[in-house]
Amino acid sequence: MTRSIRPIPLVALVLLGATAFNKAVNVDWATVAKIREEGLQHSQVMEYEAYIADVLGARLTMSNDMQRAQSWVQAEMKRIGLVNVAAEPYMDYGVTWDNEYVSLHLVAPDYQPMVGYPIAHTNSTNGKQIADAVIVDLQTHRDVEALRGTLRGKAVLVTPPPVIDLGPLTNGVPRYTQDQLEALERVTIVPARPVPARAIRNPDLLTAAEKITFYAAEGVAVVLQSESGWLGAVRGFSRPGSREDGWSRAGMLASPAIVAVTPEHYNRMYRILKRGLGVQVEVEVRNRIGAQVQKAVNLVGEIPGTDPRGEVVMLGAHLDTWHASPNASDNTSGVAVALEAMRILRAIGVRPKRTIRIGLWSGEEQGLYGSRAYVRAHFGDPRTGGAGVKPAYEKLSAYFNQDYGAGQYRGIYLQGNEQARAHLAAWMEPFRDLGMTAVSNQSVGSTDHIAFDEVGLPGFQFLQDRTPGTGGHTNLDFFDMIQAEDLMKNATIMASYVYHAAMSDERIPRKAPPRP
Repeated sequence: MTRSIRPIPLVALVLLGATAFNKAVNVDWATVAKIREEGLQHSQVMEYEAYIADVLGARLTMSNDMQRAQSWVQAEMKRIGLVNVAAEPYMDYGVTWDNEYVSLHLVAPDYQPMVGYPIAHTNSTNGKQIADAVIVDLQTHRDVEALRGTLRGKAVLVTPPPVIDLGPLTNGVPRYTQDQLEALERVTIVPARPVPARAIRNPDLLTAAEKITFYAAEGVAVVLQSESGWLGAVRGFSRPGSREDGWSRAGMLASPAIVAVTPEHYNRMYRILKRGLGVQVEVEVRNRIGAQVQKAVNLVGEIPGTDPRGEVVMLGAHLDTWHASPNASDNTSGVAVALEAMRILRAIGVRPKRTIRIGLWSGEEQGLYGSRAYVRAHFGDPRTGGAGVKPAYEKLSAYFNQDYGAGQYRGIYLQGNEQARAHLAAWMEPFRDLGMTAVSNQSVGSTDHIAFDEVGLPGFQFLQDRTPGTGGHTNLDFFDMIQAEDLMKNATIMASYVYHAAMSDERIPRKAPPRP
């Protein structure tokens, strides 16, 4: 019998092609079930979150607090059964700096305890100081001459009064809506970032570091500033010039104590002074400054792979923080998720083809120092020419990162790597019921996946909800703001992604390598 053959409609051909293509990207549903059971029913992620945030606390790179935390994390990696656990030094990072004590009070014309935290890598006060406060508008070299000899023993207010944003308090912090997620997926062409115009410095203007040098030379009692727009929040980073002098002991000792103050307390002092009335403060800051330059380290640990080719899949987060709070969201949450993902995989007994390696970085907050040094040391950089690429460059499949707060994963950013869409979308399927639905081709930055992406290695950051637990870089980033269900979902999804990348028949496809 002769059978007639009907032409297949074009749409059907496209669907068949897509189905055949997607079948090549396997999902191990049996292992996903085990990962989900362990990650959602026997989770330890909040134990990690609570211990690191509450007990270990703030972890400024190259501080005694950070070193204590790194020792605990290495012990925990070994306890859950990771191998090749190591602290890898990568650069001389200056001397240690730890804040031990701060006390700040308005004592006239009224009494009020005030909230403030010293800026990292600054000096202590000379014991307890009771100082008259003055507003200082120091911008130019002419201002230096006008102010010279007038500031000794003063508490100087050096920033304009901040404008307070009441939006988060009155409106809350909404999660992504489905419409917003779909809009992120519809962005098909991400415009290139414009090249900024070359900045030409006005020679009459003082740099931030020059201002600090002047205040120190004048013998001010303390420098007070406020650069936060949130009620109750202190935003304070590192002393101007600290990076340039290599976080040196001399630079720290040469600085006055600089204290960042909550906007409502700072603004109260500012308003009183503007009335022409006197303001007096009592302040004491004690910072412990190390004597010897030390090397910063990254932490790594592995679940070994069975494939003799020695290929690797990585996941990670930055362990370092700023110092005004335990930084429960930024980035204790990422560290907790990464550790829990490794624990889940160990608990269900996976035997991956590719080695699964966790990297917990330091130096991220100062400029991705740890992850960039790791990538250069282990994989190399094509931008330096062919000789700059190491053999391991071809053995890394991908790196997965968490560092955009503690919100749950709602998708993943392709980082412009459209060739990876099929893999990342297929591995998302088992978690659509958890709200993981969006694949966006956008490129996002400012965290450690960039260290991999910029040298042509697949580095991915998850698309996360905006939640209240995103008070990073402030004194408000505490465990109480973290939502357990979000981190449980994240660790489960992270474990599944790295497992599938480790078991895939092929590496995750790459973008074209960057040119020298």
